[in-house]
Amino acid sequence: SAFGQKNSGGKIVVGGDPRVSNKFIRPLVKSTLMACGCDVVDIGITPTPTVQIMTEKLRASGGIAITASHNPIQWNGLKFIGADGLFLPEREIFQLFQEADSRKRSYAPWDKLGDESHYDNAIQDHLGLIYQLPYLDIDLIKKKKFKVAVDCVNGAGGTIIPRLLRDLGCEVIELNTEPNGIFAHTPEPVPQNLVDLAVAVKEHKADLGVAVDPDVDRLAMIANDGNPLGEEYTLALAVKFILCKKLGYVVVNLSTSRVIDDVAQYYNVLLFKTKVGEINVAQKMREVGAVVGGEGNGGVILPEVHLGRDAPVGLALILQSLAEFDGTISQLKQTLSQYYILKDKESVKNINAEKVIAHFAEKYRDEQLELSDGLRIDRADSWIHLRRSNTEPIVRIIVESRTPEISWRILQEVKEEVKKLQDSDS
Repeated sequence: SAFGQKNSGGKIVVGGDPRVSNKFIRPLVKSTLMACGCDVVDIGITPTPTVQIMTEKLRASGGIAITASHNPIQWNGLKFIGADGLFLPEREIFQLFQEADSRKRSYAPWDKLGDESHYDNAIQDHLGLIYQLPYLDIDLIKKKKFKVAVDCVNGAGGTIIPRLLRDLGCEVIELNTEPNGIFAHTPEPVPQNLVDLAVAVKEHKADLGVAVDPDVDRLAMIANDGNPLGEEYTLALAVKFILCKKLGYVVVNLSTSRVIDDVAQYYNVLLFKTKVGEINVAQKMREVGAVVGGEGNGGVILPEVHLGRDAPVGLALILQSLAEFDGTISQLKQTLSQYYILKDKESVKNINAEKVIAHFAEKYRDEQLELSDGLRIDRADSWIHLRRSNTEPIVRIIVESRTPEISWRILQEVKEEVKKLQDSDS
């Protein structure tokens, strides 16, 4: 209601993933918007980046992607999008929630109610923007006849990823590509959830495996040897490819692998780091005119398509890079610095998360610290990032170093210290 009131009289694009609760949530969202006087354009089951693109293309006042992203099947949510195709910034979201919590409702009179229309070409429009990229040599990719296994976890990826691959001349081995919302496994595209995809890559002797989350803003890959490439390397490969074509600024968040620092240094370009969250990266990219950016969870942002994480864009760039490289995806990864990142969390039910972060900031005060988003500690051969969760009583812990052993040791040390703080405070 608050979003509808904010945009009353305007046009709102509605799309989203196919999770089962959308059977009642989607009609509820659309009817509420129309009751507030908004005209609704339903673009069907679509990736979040497609909703962002269409919000801007159709000159809408805003957009809503109905999705819980990588969260399990029982979850659902709304991603609010501004007229510029970007997610609403933190300040506007806060104002929206204040308005919603105030319980003040203002619906349109009978003669000002909104209408509903449908737009069926959203996926084609999205793909069209990708195919127009000057870096993409579709004929070259087609000549390679890549064999690609793909797992869309029965989310919105099934509407676009197989089509993209076939348009680029790939032989496609499909796993869970029917967009029915019945997730075949835990939907976050991390290695432990991609076992079947890894098996399919080896069994079919595929050139690579591709996995996306239900709303298709994150891209993970399995190498030709059946091993996970690591989501951090999705972004790194895309950034390296763009910089070899066009030099310019790069923007990532503070939890992103140092491999991006090395790529930026190699090309002698400036790298900016923001707070975690797509909107923070996108706004900084727009501010500095960055040529590429994203988040290390497999979220590639290419402003020439739109300022949002986009798995189809990332996939197209990496296929082009692989076609030009003339080797395997495993060999392509080896052209980058090798780091080992670990992401974990620790419960802080009995202690304020900010107190935990303050403790570590004091303990490591003589080291290189960044305090704009939790605490990041940078060392010569490793770094640690501690952030409080906005949704759970936990502290998120990200650690990276040159070896898995060192990363594991640092992670355990940090987790043990957080536990001690909890015990001493309870």
